[in-house]
Amino acid sequence: MKIHSLLSTATSTLAVGAAFLAVPAFAQSTGSVDFEEGEIVVTGQVERGVAGVQVPNTTKAKQVLTQEIISTQAPGQSINDIINLVPGVSFQNNDPFGSAGGTLTIRGFDDGRISQTFDGIPLNDTGGYALYSNQQLDPELIEQVNVNLGTTDVDSPTAAATGSTVNYRTRNPTDEFGARMLGSVGDFNFFRMFGEIDTGVLNSSGTKAFFAASKATNDAVFGKIGKIDKMQLNAKIYQPLGDNGDFISIAGHWNRNRNNFFGSVPLRNDPSRPVNSASNVGRFPNSRAERDDYDVGAYDAARCPISPGISGVAEILPSDSCGSLYEYRFNPSNTGNIRINSKFTLSDKLTLTVDPSIQYTKANGGGTVVAREGFYTQSANATRSAITLAQQVSGYLGGSPYFGGVDLNGDGDTLDQVRVLAPSNTETWRLGVIASLRYDFDDYNRVRIAYSYDRGRHRQTGETSLIKPNGFATDVFSDDALTDAEGNVLQKRDRLSYAILHQVSGEYSGDYMNDTLHVNIGVRAPFFKRNLTNNCLASSATGFVDCFTTNAADQATYAAANPLYALPQQRIFKYNKVLPNAGFVYDFTDEASVNFNYSKGLQPPGTDNLYQSFWFPEDSEQATPGVETTDNFDLGVRYTSGIIQAMVTGWYTIYHNRLASAYDRDLNVTIYRNLGRVDKYGIDGSLAVRPIPEASIYLFGSYLKSEIKQDVETGAGAFAPTKGKREAGAPVYTFGARADGNIGPVSLGAQVKRTGPRYVNDVNLPITVSGTQVYGKKTPAYTLVDLDAKVSLEFAGLGDKTFLQLNVLNVFDKLYVGGFDGAGTSDTSVPFAQIGSPRTFIGSISFGF
Repeated sequence: MKIHSLLSTATSTLAVGAAFLAVPAFAQSTGSVDFEEGEIVVTGQVERGVAGVQVPNTTKAKQVLTQEIISTQAPGQSINDIINLVPGVSFQNNDPFGSAGGTLTIRGFDDGRISQTFDGIPLNDTGGYALYSNQQLDPELIEQVNVNLGTTDVDSPTAAATGSTVNYRTRNPTDEFGARMLGSVGDFNFFRMFGEIDTGVLNSSGTKAFFAASKATNDAVFGKIGKIDKMQLNAKIYQPLGDNGDFISIAGHWNRNRNNFFGSVPLRNDPSRPVNSASNVGRFPNSRAERDDYDVGAYDAARCPISPGISGVAEILPSDSCGSLYEYRFNPSNTGNIRINSKFTLSDKLTLTVDPSIQYTKANGGGTVVAREGFYTQSANATRSAITLAQQVSGYLGGSPYFGGVDLNGDGDTLDQVRVLAPSNTETWRLGVIASLRYDFDDYNRVRIAYSYDRGRHRQTGETSLIKPNGFATDVFSDDALTDAEGNVLQKRDRLSYAILHQVSGEYSGDYMNDTLHVNIGVRAPFFKRNLTNNCLASSATGFVDCFTTNAADQATYAAANPLYALPQQRIFKYNKVLPNAGFVYDFTDEASVNFNYSKGLQPPGTDNLYQSFWFPEDSEQATPGVETTDNFDLGVRYTSGIIQAMVTGWYTIYHNRLASAYDRDLNVTIYRNLGRVDKYGIDGSLAVRPIPEASIYLFGSYLKSEIKQDVETGAGAFAPTKGKREAGAPVYTFGARADGNIGPVSLGAQVKRTGPRYVNDVNLPITVSGTQVYGKKTPAYTLVDLDAKVSLEFAGLGDKTFLQLNVLNVFDKLYVGGFDGAGTSDTSVPFAQIGSPRTFIGSISFGF
């Protein structure tokens, strides 16, 4: 089938073979890759990349970046930062190196609504659907990343699919034995080592493998107190089956981060507030009014010792809040997966693909709290409940743990209030499989059916542990958890969640009108189940809980004194929907085409939102949050050849039940508001040109408009003026360029990106505190310029894997607002914002053969 169709456009047998080999994998699962490769070839459009940029000729709006462009970026960089070169994408990195997280939006969809996959397996958190950019695969091992700007594939096992998708695939092992060692050093004491070994073909059956490891450390960019420490291990074994493209591959991945937070300050620039993140009450520097460059020293966090207590004296220790500063907090994570990809040709018309996987995650966001050594009583917190001195209890109550007679600081009494570590731990085990069966009717018509399964066990706890005399954690996960006087572990949350998906899907592709019209029609039917158990009492509709864990007697006493609180309970939620998609590609010529696609997206509520509904009676309307859905339309034109890759796409999305959220970093609580219907539309475009082999230029840009269709109710009879306003957090426009040139062994690259203003809240109003405006309604636009240079040492007989590389990020040291948590529908709430990374130099040397 593929050869037949290629013969209709190729002019010689040699051209056919070259074109066939040039067809890359653009989709996520093995089944989607297999099915989409056929689509691309059958349409008559032979895909060619220009300067590491490819525009697949599919019905969907997609863009691909290959290793050619990935390898020019900073070594170790997060792939989510690299796709900043794709139109419609906006990413604010928390550090220059890809190890500290960041904020991603695509066409205005935040990362909780963007599905990201790694060799087909979903990476979004099973509870809240968040993405963690610092836990991605080492970029040296990524064959390509494709960004699906408007919809997902029909077999995608994800709940975070109302918006776009980001899919990247691991490279295969090479046929020849080889090894490489890459070392990098840079500003902020950055040091990274990456090594990989390819075994080459090991036997007559073609077995081959690679093994890779990396280690990266640096100082926190701001604060001068925190550290970043990241380690990653990867391996892949590839076994071809015959000579028709069938295979089985088994791969493993492990990522360990031990990072301090840094660089987050309140988004305010009123002169009365100091520029000082260490106080956590500072202001964000206003680059327009104050300065355009960085004063990194202005954000130094104060060092602090914790003094010992005095026996017999009721104290609050440490009196100076030592250990509470944001820069002292850890953001640790352990993540790993084992994944299998496979393809089996059952007959000349029937092909089976099966991709099973298992994933593990353990992570938290740090944080401390002031604990009470004594009991919780009316006198301890008179405004909380009717607990009397005779009914004293221990537990995690009102946001503080009460240990009921435990000497936490070792001063010989139980009278004190002592700061302890209180992270929000999450441990997840996740099983999944995507199976797909493709049937070819003839050279022009094919179908496939698929089944996807995803089961995540999501355990969320909040154990406490002691902090060191210098304010840092003794145990970042609080595995050695503190207990009350009766041996009960005190924790601020205690939840067990199962996120389960069964999904069936089908897809048809056909070629008509003498191979010039390609049609794709698909449908997926996901069956989502959320089995949630809250072991704490819900004390409000905004997520606050009081927890007793195994202390049933004190829980009963407390519950009787607070009859309005919702008792510990289990609830099961089910969300099912049929989601169609359809599109076409029409080829005007072998190079020019027009494409259209429609898809319907779905996102069930995240677990935080569902647990907040536990406050309401189970049969009430508030206890059953609705799903978010989207209707997505894309219409575009493309021109692809060996010299030019170009596309322009207009898009329109109708959003139903759009949930807005505002996160309180210190209280670890997210408040949700339903914005109702939101219409979003815009235009994306890119142009990559390589007029001569030694030089290329790439241009890209996007414009986004969103409109909230109604005022949002914020309380009984109260409404926020959101009607006609834009959603917060997404830039109004982005545009940029990259130029590459090479002369002999020297390659030079420069890239620039302009990110437009972003509204800070959904009412599009300035932030006002106590009647004073402390920040405008949107952040200022900013422009970042990066440079890269590489000198190959192959001319010295050292091989093409041996080279020197220099990367300079934010060349002009532009001060800018990085990622921030939206303020929701409030114009009085001050969100926290990351300070964008300053100019950074990174030098690398690679040796390999």
